Amino acid sequence: MTNLLTNARFAGVFIMLLLSGCARNPVLLQSTYQALPPHAEISSVPFYAQTEYQCGPATLAMVLNHQGVDTNVEQLIPQVFLPGRDGSVQPEMLATVRRHERLAFPIRGTMDVLLNHLAAGDPVVVMQNLSLPIYPMWHYAVAIGYDLPNETLILRSGEIERHSMSFSRFDATWARTEHWGFVVTEPGTLPTGITARNALEAISAYEESHGPRATLSSWQAFIEHHPGNAMGQFALGNSLYADQQPDNARKAFERATELDENMGAAWLNLGLLLLQNDAPEEAREALTQAASLEGSWQGKARLALDSLNND
Repeated sequence: MTNLLTNARFAGVFIMLLLSGCARNPVLLQSTYQALPPHAEISSVPFYAQTEYQCGPATLAMVLNHQGVDTNVEQLIPQVFLPGRDGSVQPEMLATVRRHERLAFPIRGTMDVLLNHLAAGDPVVVMQNLSLPIYPMWHYAVAIGYDLPNETLILRSGEIERHSMSFSRFDATWARTEHWGFVVTEPGTLPTGITARNALEAISAYEESHGPRATLSSWQAFIEHHPGNAMGQFALGNSLYADQQPDNARKAFERATELDENMGAAWLNLGLLLLQNDAPEEAREALTQAASLEGSWQGKARLALDSLNND
């Protein structure tokens, strides 16, 4: 028995040494030190102690409540907790946010980006592995602030309402989840620092759940930040059409084809709208472009052209 206890203690010490050895000071850009305030803390984020295996529902309750959603941990447990997995997995976390009519935007996984979100007033749900990669201990927490001079992050984590963790220690545990994290916002809001790609994915996922009309304000916010994004213009056109704004939808589809002349879906939708607006020659030109490009839109474009030519 003595040997077993000694070995167990030795193993525990060995793991701690390994964890300490992996910790490193994350390199922050000099611009981060210059641009950010030395301290930031979003104290308005509520706190719910996280019981075993239920850190996912607890973190979601915190950020959803902060966004004005009336829900609690008990209501969220059956939506995100998977008993067979002893916890919550990322797709269920994101889907649950959308189910409550909020958008979940994945962030770029760097300490600089994380701190910028916190300085902007956006709490960030982060995923950590508190053990070794070969023996993971997955954990969700909510980053709510930082102390730049002391290089510490402030988290709502576990049973600790205001948990301080060094940048280096946090980054080591965060890196083992490939720096996974997201922010939650209302529709029509695009958090500062979200990449165009991540914004497209987040808004598109919300659209799958709630339909194109419900995403109109989000696509409008996206285009304000990324006016030269062809896919965003195309998605905006679909939402405008669903909102019964055909003229504005046509302008969006036209802009999409100007930005990407090989976007067959935009050419098709533009052609069909022009047909509805009794502009057959312009419609023929757009449909011809769509029919010349390989893709699922090609057959529909050819059928519309045949119908137009037979009139």
